[in-house]
Amino acid sequence: MTNISKMYDSEDGKLIRNHRTCPKCGPSYFLADHYDRSTCGRCGYTVFKRKGKKGAAKVARRRRTPRKRTKSN
Repeated sequence: MTNISKMYDSEDGKLIRNHRTCPKCGPSYFLADHYDRSTCGRCGYTVFKRKGKKGAAKVARRRRTPRKRTKSN
């Protein structure tokens, strides 16, 4: 389970949400924060983060070499 204290901050007696909320499900559902996207666990709404934007994680894309096939006896 997530710690609810990570979702909110309080300033001047008011609660401020730290995470984005789902526009389809309403303000009571937060979007999960992944390295390249934010997703709603209830309806599947996804927002992709832009590459090159400040604060967005840079994903190193390296091509994998294919496995070598071996003959089985």
